Order: sequence, then C-alpha cells, then structure tokens
Amino acid sequence: MAYVLEEMAAQVDALGGDVRALHGPVLAAARQVAAGWAKVEHVYVTGSGDSHHAALAAEMAFTELAGVVCLPLSALRLLKYGLPRAETARAALVVGVSASGGHPLVAEALRQADTRGARTLAVTSTAGSPVTAAAEAALVAPLPSLRPCPGLRTYQASLLALLLSAVELGRVRGRAAPGRDDLARELREVAGAVEETAAATWPRARHVAELIAAAPVTMVLGSGPGYGGARFAAAKLVEAAGAFATAQDLEEWEHVEALARPSGLPTLVIAAPGRSRARAVQVAARARERGRPVVVVADDRDGPAAFADLVLPLRGTVREEFSALRSSVFAGAVAFELASRLGVAPFSTRTA
Repeated sequence: MAYVLEEMAAQVDALGGDVRALHGPVLAAARQVAAGWAKVEHVYVTGSGDSHHAALAAEMAFTELAGVVCLPLSALRLLKYGLPRAETARAALVVGVSASGGHPLVAEALRQADTRGARTLAVTSTAGSPVTAAAEAALVAPLPSLRPCPGLRTYQASLLALLLSAVELGRVRGRAAPGRDDLARELREVAGAVEETAAATWPRARHVAELIAAAPVTMVLGSGPGYGGARFAAAKLVEAAGAFATAQDLEEWEHVEALARPSGLPTLVIAAPGRSRARAVQVAARARERGRPVVVVADDRDGPAAFADLVLPLRGTVREEFSALRSSVFAGAVAFELASRLGVAPFSTRTA
C-alpha cells in the first residue's frame, strides 16, 4: 500500500467539514442506541493506537456529562485484565473503537463482554465489519474517499462518536443541567473552532517542524482530554516522519522525563483552557528553564509566548469535555511539515 503524504494536509483541512457532516447521522444513531443505557454506571472504552487515544480524550465527557465511571483501556489490557465481572456487568457499557472495524482484540473484547451480560457498542467507520458483528449496537461514522495516510479524519470521527455517546448517555440517565439540551448542538458548533484552528496552525507548523527536525526525541505533554491529544500527536510524528516522539502526562513528566538528557529535547505542551491549564503553563516554563525548546498549544490571546518559543494557536471557545477535537488539530499539520522537511514517506524511513 502506497501512503500519500499530501493526503495528510488535505485531511487537516477537511476536519471541520467532517464534524458538520457526521454530527447529524451519528447523533441520531447514538440517540437510538442510548435508549437502553439508563442503568449504565460504568463505561469501558477500548481500542488500539488512534482508537485508544480517542478513548483517553473522551474520558472526561463520560465522567462529567454522563456521570459515570469511565475506564479507557487499551484493547489487550481490557481483554486480558479489565473486563467487567459477571456480577457487575449489567451496569456496564463496553465500547469497542476500531476505525477499520477489523481489530481482532476489540471484537473479542466485545464478544466476551456480551457473554458476561454487559451492554456493548462498536464505534467504527466501516459498516458490516467484525467489530459491528461482535457488538449489540454500532455507531458508524463513514468517511469516503480517503487515500492511505496516517489517520486524522478517522481519529476525529471516532472521537466525535464517543463524545455524542457521552452526551446521549447523560441524557438517558437524567443528568439534567442548565443548557443541557444544547450540548449536542454545541458539539456540532465545534466545527467552526476546528476550522479556525487549522487555518491558524498552518503558518506556524513549518516552524515547529524546523525546531524538532534534528531532535533525537520529541516529548508531547498533556493532561485530561489533552493527554489523549498528546498521545495522538506523538503517534502522528512517528507514523508520518519516522521521528521518535513520545507522550506523557504533565505531572509525570515533571517527576521523570524532565531529568532526561540531552537538555535540548523539544517539548510540545497542550495548554488548552481547562482544569490543567495552570499546571501546563508551569510545566512549559520548567521545561524552558531546563533548556528545552518549548512549543505550546494554547489560545495565544492568553499570552503564553512568555513561557514558549513557539505557540500553536487554538481558536474559538470550546468546553473542556469537547476540547480534544480542537487541540488535536495541530498534530496532522506538524507531522506533515516534519515529514516534508525530512523527505520521508509515511510509515517508512525511505525517502519520499
């Protein structure tokens, strides 16, 4: 399979339109399947790679908007160590995420959860796939006309489906709150923030690529929904450019990787508005004090330039539960520019 680097750029620019196009049909499907979830108290969300990163990014939406305990576990970990016990499974919803629909561990986890009595849901972009056959219900977010490249639109489609599932789970569980009826509409309006953020990111993405191109390791840091975004961004740098990038929680970096050498390792920090922003600012400042080039993903109208070498701007206003849709946009643009600068093809160290 020939992977197409230019497709990454096209996919970044398509993200906002995808939110608008997928929102209506996925919401309608989520509303239908959620009718049977009123007794759900625990949600397990599983997948591998981008699918797991989407699960991490959606955890806050399930805990805050649906009022449930949410466990985002990788496919192997859920299957071998984390499935709900039979005596508690009736209050559990197991969500298996696989854009291709073909992940065998996700399908097996859904089958085993079903035999224990849990509700099961497949989230995928591929109708009629093994994961949909293994689940009680499915949310399908189709994305036609994709050329092979590191997944950007598929990640966002999975994340959007998870966020809509959280909104609908909260609705059937009676999580009444001021403005709650507008949550689904509010989620659709994130499309504008995604488009504005993409447009603002492109002029700066090349500078970030220049900053990290020669680095032996690039760190990407975040917490809350931003941790899922950090994991996703690190994966795109690896997949697109073959660059060694890794993600870490803000606080864990302070305790471990802050001590790593060489001192000039570039550090990308997701500092989106929300509960962990203040800590993200502190960590970015600490990284810069240690001699690390620092790139901050933030609303640059808040003035983060004082503690960063470069700022990747966030545009619009988005509640934290939905924020990963916006704060993940930079990943594809920076990965594209890095691969272009290094002259490599996606999923390969061969020259493009």
